[in-house]
Amino acid sequence: MLASGGSLQLPAGFGRYDPRSHAFAAGIRDVSAPENLPVVMVVDDEPELRALLAEYFGRHGFVVREAEDAAAARRLVAERAPELAILDVNMPGENGLSLARFLREAHPRMGLVMLTTAGESVDRIVGLELGADDYLPKPFEMRELLARVRSVLRRSSVAAPAAEAREADAPATRQVRFGACVLDLDQRRLFGREGAEVEISAAEFDLLALFARHPNRPLNRDQIMEQAHNRGWDVFDRSIDLRIMRLRRKIERNPDKPEVIKTVRNVGYVFVPGGEAAS
Repeated sequence: MLASGGSLQLPAGFGRYDPRSHAFAAGIRDVSAPENLPVVMVVDDEPELRALLAEYFGRHGFVVREAEDAAAARRLVAERAPELAILDVNMPGENGLSLARFLREAHPRMGLVMLTTAGESVDRIVGLELGADDYLPKPFEMRELLARVRSVLRRSSVAAPAAEAREADAPATRQVRFGACVLDLDQRRLFGREGAEVEISAAEFDLLALFARHPNRPLNRDQIMEQAHNRGWDVFDRSIDLRIMRLRRKIERNPDKPEVIKTVRNVGYVFVPGGEAAS
């Protein structure tokens, strides 16, 4: 919120942002901060929100770069790509969905968190289809946004202690074949038929790594969400299905008739090693 002189005034413990009032309700401030200082880019046309996010995330061990629109964001990324971008979907000019598509294609390992208008499920679904790692509707709790940003960064190649711990318990082999593709667990990369790299997001890697640890074992959506995403999901959230669909387009010979990641009716999905013969 703005003080009488026009300067930005932060309420103690600023915790909840509501775009209808452009204000934060009081919340509990978490004083913990990671050892590293990952760079987070905030792209939103509301200057008050950008300033408050910069202040809040700065206090929690992040370097925050601000962009008022997609054009400014593209310039910042050209100078230095951040580890994660927080994107508002509804912006004048190029919207957040278009920017998310550009960032995912240009920087596949960048974390993407979308801010959407409450109730706009279409925006959330499209954002996830484009490769966003997470979304949060406005109004939102600052602590929840911080937790989700940290979760995405843990899953990324930039700061992945949780992923490294899981991989330490994985089988001795560090490469797993998914049909004609090969997943390299150490490099966190997927390679196609001719050895060319297939771009995948951090969330997509986590899904493949989870299947690699549990071959021929059907996994339901609750297990996948708990083990591969480490976050709370809405009851009707179908983002797991969307991510499976995107992965099938990358690894299956015929995504409409999957042989590698199969659907188990009334259960979930199962990874079948050797399910697709190499051509």
